[in-house]
Amino acid sequence: MVVAAGAKFNLRRDNSSSHNGINGYSGDAELSRISRGCCFTSVTEVDRDPSCVSFTTFNILAPIYKRTDPQNQGIRESNCRSLWLSRNERILDCLLSESSSIMCLQEFWVGNEELVHMYEERLGDAGYNLFKLGRTNNRGDGLLTAIHKEFLRVLDYRELLFNDCGDRVAQLLHVQSVSPSQNQKGSVPQEFLIVNTHLLFPHDSSLCLVRLNQVYQILQYVELYQRENRLKPMPIILCGDWNGSKRGHVYKFLRSQGFVSSYDIANQYSDSYADAHKWVSHRNHRGNICGVDFIWLCNPNQARKPLKTSWAEAVFSILKFQLRKASENDAFAFLKGDNYADSVTYFSFSEALRQVKLIGVPYGLCFQQLQDLWNHADVDGNGVIDFEEFKTFQKVPIYIVMIDFALQQKIWNSACPDHVLEDVKGCMEDVNTELEQQQQQQEAIGFMIKNAMLYPREVEKGLWPEDYSLSDHARLTAVFSPARMRCSATQN
Repeated sequence: MVVAAGAKFNLRRDNSSSHNGINGYSGDAELSRISRGCCFTSVTEVDRDPSCVSFTTFNILAPIYKRTDPQNQGIRESNCRSLWLSRNERILDCLLSESSSIMCLQEFWVGNEELVHMYEERLGDAGYNLFKLGRTNNRGDGLLTAIHKEFLRVLDYRELLFNDCGDRVAQLLHVQSVSPSQNQKGSVPQEFLIVNTHLLFPHDSSLCLVRLNQVYQILQYVELYQRENRLKPMPIILCGDWNGSKRGHVYKFLRSQGFVSSYDIANQYSDSYADAHKWVSHRNHRGNICGVDFIWLCNPNQARKPLKTSWAEAVFSILKFQLRKASENDAFAFLKGDNYADSVTYFSFSEALRQVKLIGVPYGLCFQQLQDLWNHADVDGNGVIDFEEFKTFQKVPIYIVMIDFALQQKIWNSACPDHVLEDVKGCMEDVNTELEQQQQQQEAIGFMIKNAMLYPREVEKGLWPEDYSLSDHARLTAVFSPARMRCSATQN
């Protein structure tokens, strides 16, 4: 049977060795073209080309969270050794049968030594180096990343501790292929960065900001790591349970940063509303089914907005949603509060954000983030935001941050004139052309998405099989092949 469809983070470094066809793409359309016709009934049917890299991401549902008695929600699988042992043995059977180059697991029960030893023994015997990381505050579960040492070597490993209300963590690995790729200079080992994470579950809409900040901090650290180590342009792969669908703010934020969903590209799905519901990967504790598990790819030739700009745009989108609920049609009046002048002051702006719980709560924006938003909105820097600034957007930074507002002007109860939007487009094209001319081009090795599949297969049709018992998540596997591409010598 099937069912239809501002926190600070700490960084830890660990270099310990004990943890034990080539075409580039320029965008989503090119990836869809390349993927067309590449349909397989199983990833194992893909030719095991040693130059290919396969990724599996899987939330394996920690026994401390798995409910076993519908009549008593307090009884968990962790209370019965035979149950969790049997299920995790079957999970390992599936993973080893898939034998991906890289496995990223979430809700790994780090607090149980017997289970940890079982994974270490079986995956270690199969040739994997393991990296595990528990959530902070002794939550009991965490992450496990397994790298097959026959195909890949780990150059560096870092741990990110968000120390937020969800005690979430992330792993960053700098990986190099054992089999070098060929380019104009001869044999070159391919390098890439991979992140494994599990974002906070959105128990209510106010927690969307926490999840957005978690991703923002991940990308901030990836940028910092690349800059401090003076890395050449290389692919970035983000794997995990994102606890948000294709309609959410995190998805749109990552898309603005040049990331593509490997599963959607392989299956030629767009960002449209219709395609957002064609597949699922999770049935949550409320009984809802949705697609939340992703393997994201950002190739080194992808154009990317400045990270802070994308983040501000995403926060304004959340603000827009909250203002619609709080103020119905007159959002500008809500923002200016009791100010008699027809403008928004920093104080009234702050108070409005406080009322919609974007600041002043443990998981809200920090002071610097509030300042960043204000600086983006106060175009002329005179200390107030008048209505004309929302209507005309006369400078490029505010165009970039708030263009979505101009295109969906109901929130501001005004329409942006057509000639203004034309000016925006023209100005942005001029800026992009100038930047492109200034960028020095160089060759890099990226990835082409060869295939991606979900298991059990019913979830690919938006259905959840009632007889599926491995987890409350589906397993996602993607296969990438190396791709030469021209890209900028510098990345945003």
